[in-house]
Amino acid sequence: MAQAVIQFLKVQYVSRDGSENPFFAGCFGIFGHGNVAGVGQALQQNLDFPYYLCRNEQAMVHTAAGFAKMSNRLRTLVCTTSIGPGATNMVTGAAGATINRLPVLLLPGDIFARRNVAPVLQQLESSSTQDISVNDCFKPVSRYWDRIERPEQILTSLPEAMRVLTSPAETGAVTLALPQDVQAEASDYPEEFFRQRRWVVPRLRADAALLNQAVEWIRTAKRPLIIAGGGVIYSNATDALASFAARTGIPVAETQAGKGALDFNHEQSVGAIGVTGTSAANRLATSADLILSFGTRYSDFTTASKTAFQNPDLRFINVNVAEFDAFKHAALPLVSDARATLEELPTALASYRVPEEYRSEISRLHGEWNTEVDRIYGRRHGPPLSQGEVIGLLNTTLGPRDVIVCAAGSLPGDLHKLWRTRDPKGYHMEYGYSCMGYEIAGGLGVKMADPSREVYVLVGDGSYLMMAQEIATSLQENVKLNIVLLDNHGFSSIGGLSRACGSGGFGTRYECRDQGKAGTVIPIDFVANATSLGAHAVRARTYEELAEALAELKKQTCTSVVVVETDYFDSVPGYESWWDVPIAEVSESESVHKARSAHVEGRRRERYFWPPHQRA
Repeated sequence: MAQAVIQFLKVQYVSRDGSENPFFAGCFGIFGHGNVAGVGQALQQNLDFPYYLCRNEQAMVHTAAGFAKMSNRLRTLVCTTSIGPGATNMVTGAAGATINRLPVLLLPGDIFARRNVAPVLQQLESSSTQDISVNDCFKPVSRYWDRIERPEQILTSLPEAMRVLTSPAETGAVTLALPQDVQAEASDYPEEFFRQRRWVVPRLRADAALLNQAVEWIRTAKRPLIIAGGGVIYSNATDALASFAARTGIPVAETQAGKGALDFNHEQSVGAIGVTGTSAANRLATSADLILSFGTRYSDFTTASKTAFQNPDLRFINVNVAEFDAFKHAALPLVSDARATLEELPTALASYRVPEEYRSEISRLHGEWNTEVDRIYGRRHGPPLSQGEVIGLLNTTLGPRDVIVCAAGSLPGDLHKLWRTRDPKGYHMEYGYSCMGYEIAGGLGVKMADPSREVYVLVGDGSYLMMAQEIATSLQENVKLNIVLLDNHGFSSIGGLSRACGSGGFGTRYECRDQGKAGTVIPIDFVANATSLGAHAVRARTYEELAEALAELKKQTCTSVVVVETDYFDSVPGYESWWDVPIAEVSESESVHKARSAHVEGRRRERYFWPPHQRA
């Protein structure tokens, strides 16, 4: 059965716009008694289906997700593990993939289907049922889940798995739990099952009547704002968006997943929106009378916890392949592909342009924001350097096609605001789950998906300490990564949030506990650590040393790490936005009382959105 699974995966192809390619590019895995004699033996017999050894099961799912994201969800990797801890180590990665709607196929081993030798090593026993294993943990974080208890069940399960994996609306983690005895069983399979199959990724088009209504809403809008989400990039709609924005004059704000949808220099680009947004985008959002969104799920960071949009007459038009997202905020739902709709709208809106006064305001805010970014880039704060300085130096050093990869902490927020994107694939952020430990593993997947690009992984010390071991995997596979490690001696993002909540940064600094050393940071030698894993590693203490180190990275042929100390307490400002983090209603701390008052005031701006015909 395991041989049949691999043979099936090898012949699955995906097609869009006439271009076709194999969907699976190989398999990551760690073998144990739950898969070594089944899937492991099958991979050994299929050397044309590459196998990659990783160091951590969670990391390999991040790598597969990074690979899929960089491939616009048209390719992915398989991940296999043993039963027990090997399997459950993948749960975090599965959650990240599903939340970010990225296709990954997980093949964890499972307990014996025949049960007679139970309980086996690593088996979770239940007194109320025998139909459970630790792999049931994957159910809430998988788009599709199945346990294969008979070898012939793959004849129906694998096609269903492919349906979900290749769906632009429903994709995410797919988990097929494979009992170790069933993996090794022989069965007769029809030849047709192993013939090449092409899965067409469709471009859905909006209902004609709803599209006509959307056109009328846009025509009457005086202050429209486009929100570009990840769907713009996944549908290859960036050129269509740039053309539509230029023709109509409608400004474009970007979510984390949508950053790069528009070149930062485009006249209609107002940058990031929401909690981690720019002053330009957030000011326009406050008074917008129409939000035209493409491919966003409206996370709380995008909507600033439902406070970003304050115009009482605001209407939403949501273009999304997922019906679930298209209906959010009581919007006019266009269940359609972003590029298909962006190619249809210009004809219907041939004469539409935003008012001249609004165009002037957009231009002014665009210019003011660029001036603010220049100020942060050129502060010369340190040493230790400010995080904004490091981002600025990286942005001016990297080439147009180079990729910056990040995921967790305060870096994603600062990058969302400050990074000047010049290529739709130049900004790679895992922020649906904001998973610490994603960065290096995800960067590995990015580089594997497009080896022609230089990949720069920007990671904080907290996230690095959680999952640095995939440096060894990058060296094993000869996949060069450029890692810039910011050492600020703790969890800077949550430290800042803790202080804002009145808790003073409690539990967020890497400090010694001994009375005599209280307040002294733990001396961690990250250069020695990276070197021990096989990387080329150096430390940069000043702005000039960092510039020199970044120039040196380009000359290296293997994975390199640059460690730079940054100021834990220095941060990039917020720009007229707010995030709902509940504050203790009862406390003995005066700082908490103060934070609670501010929180109560902020919540007054939170809104519910109703269809236009339901308004008073």
